[in-house]
Amino acid sequence: MNNETLSPTGQFPVTVDATVFNNTIQLSTYSSSNPQGRKRWDTLLLAYKSLGVVFGGLVTSPLYVYPSMALKSPTEDDYLGIYSIMFWTLTLIGVVKYACIALKADDQGEGGTFALYSLLCRHMNIGGITSNSGMSPSNRSHNNNNNNNLDPSLKKPSRLGMFIERSLIARRVLFFIAILGMCMLIGDGILTPAISVLSAMDGIRGPFPEFNKSLVEGLSAFVLVVLFLLQKFGTARVSFIFSPIMGIWTLTTPLVGIYNIIRHYPSIFKAISPHYIFMFFSTNGHQGWLLLNGMVLCITGSEALFADLGHFNRPSIQIAFLSCIYPSLVLTYAGQTAYLIRNPNDHDDGFYKFIPAKIYWPMFVIASLAAIVASQSLISATFSVIKQSVVLDYFPRIKIVHTSSSNEGQVYSPETNYTLMFLCVAVILIFGDGKEIGNAFGVVVILVMLITTLLLTLVMIVIWRVHLILVALFAFFFLTMEGVYVSSVFTKIKEGGWIPFAISLILAFIMFGWFYGRQRKMEYELTHKIDMDRLKVLLSDPGVQRVPGLCFFYTNIQDGFTPVLGHYINNMRSIHKVTVFTTLRYLLVPKVSPNERFVVKRLGLKGVYGCVIQYGYADSLNLQGDFVSQIILSLQNHIVHENPLEEQEMMDLREAQHAAVVHVRGKTRFYISKNCTWFDRFMLAFYEFMHSNCRSGIPTLGVPLPQRIELGMLYEA
Repeated sequence: MNNETLSPTGQFPVTVDATVFNNTIQLSTYSSSNPQGRKRWDTLLLAYKSLGVVFGGLVTSPLYVYPSMALKSPTEDDYLGIYSIMFWTLTLIGVVKYACIALKADDQGEGGTFALYSLLCRHMNIGGITSNSGMSPSNRSHNNNNNNNLDPSLKKPSRLGMFIERSLIARRVLFFIAILGMCMLIGDGILTPAISVLSAMDGIRGPFPEFNKSLVEGLSAFVLVVLFLLQKFGTARVSFIFSPIMGIWTLTTPLVGIYNIIRHYPSIFKAISPHYIFMFFSTNGHQGWLLLNGMVLCITGSEALFADLGHFNRPSIQIAFLSCIYPSLVLTYAGQTAYLIRNPNDHDDGFYKFIPAKIYWPMFVIASLAAIVASQSLISATFSVIKQSVVLDYFPRIKIVHTSSSNEGQVYSPETNYTLMFLCVAVILIFGDGKEIGNAFGVVVILVMLITTLLLTLVMIVIWRVHLILVALFAFFFLTMEGVYVSSVFTKIKEGGWIPFAISLILAFIMFGWFYGRQRKMEYELTHKIDMDRLKVLLSDPGVQRVPGLCFFYTNIQDGFTPVLGHYINNMRSIHKVTVFTTLRYLLVPKVSPNERFVVKRLGLKGVYGCVIQYGYADSLNLQGDFVSQIILSLQNHIVHENPLEEQEMMDLREAQHAAVVHVRGKTRFYISKNCTWFDRFMLAFYEFMHSNCRSGIPTLGVPLPQRIELGMLYEA
């Protein structure tokens, strides 16, 4: 796959390519005398670590589910119906949909709604929402290679896939759905830390009623600031610290649940029968439907199972969820419900009230620490989706730091981290009422799930080619179930539910503005690119001088040269005697070996060469040593290999290097003429504002500042 992306630290645009050159770059250097046994232990270790990153939001949901329900004089049958709904929601959405189906729909190890969108785009040969013309031939060939690996019966494109490829409206709708899902997940990353920590800290008001809400909110904000400051140490270190805490929480809460089941209502598990769901709605009617906006929070954080896939792997997440998290939640909610059946009016503090007095303070400490860990799952998921969108060029360039040398999915973004911190603290201090945040949270949770279901349905039809009857059953069942939840949570829009929509609207506007600008720029470059024939004509002009020196001209276009080159030659009327057109290629491997770092070739004109600088996600950006000399050496070796008698060409290279070295990069802007529509004027002006304020696209590579030249050019919109 070839896409413009960022380097591991987000400093410059490059080309992403999963191709392995000369079969020497390996995706894994693993070796062991017992690889299968070692692999199983590694998977179990990852499963343990995932407790502290992936499942925090899901497993701490008992802190706020019952307090978020507007219950009025609930009866025993009401509580049995509520538990039955929560049990089947956890089972069907958590186990069936996410653990068994969604985790298989990864895009090169990454999960989440945007990964599903990327997967669909690659298999349907669609690169965006404007036209298919923007897709480079290399992209198409890559997709064709993927299709060659399919079963012969699956090579023929599906009718739905062909329709989406041809229809601009369909591509726009798909893009909008993916953007909305990503924005809602980021909203989840803002609201999960807020509601989790606030709910846990609120437990201090039980023994100390003099603690008012303002103090609880201030304490919660302080805890969140500390949590976000820890993010720079990376997922692996954070999970090493947090996993023991979540392990203790996952063990203690079901034990407390079992205690309450035995003491208060041993027959609670009869509520597993769906009969109690029908009884609940037949008795409560409209009021029961409204209560769904609180019940949906029992599955909050389940999207992190999928979105955090890049930080771990499928088997580790499945093992941790099915063997630990799911049983813990079933027992904890059973214990809470058993307690509330005997104490029906304690639902506003449904967690701390069901804890025995003798272990109240130890459980308060564990709950507080677990709430902090809960925040981690969606913070990590937010880092992942931001990284995915930056890689696909749907988001302004920001710094992306790879925190692991062995796992490409473990990333950290300082700008994202501190923005999340600011918004989380603002939500707590402005909307301190847990019910308002809970209403907002419910909207986010169910909309992300609904979008995931829609995209999974498309994956089943277009990529997996599942039988249409099975696809119809999957879509009908989960869309109906989640649609009922959506209809309920939307009644709370005025009571806090508007918060995620406001956040999503801002994020979607930023993403659409950036993507629209990049698409327009790419269309211009593909239309006005310089091919080899055009370059020969330009250089054959007697007025164009070949000045002494060595020039590295940076370009991202694979099948030609950037229009900036023509602009440069026509106006400067010169080009260096030795010009190396340089592209940076980001490979999906940890490190690139030194002998594979530079791929060079002649371009058929005297003194004109091509060079690809390859690096992996764990490689340092600043190449050590004099990389100019390394490229010259690679060129000389290439020349000797092709023609050992070319002494003059090698002398020209050495003379050019000693004469002068410059690094030229185009810095382009849109010229917005009066003929542009008002939409183009507004969107391109917004894009230019973001482009001028995001991270620079110039490659660092240890290039001395006096050798850098940025060549400006206006693209007419």
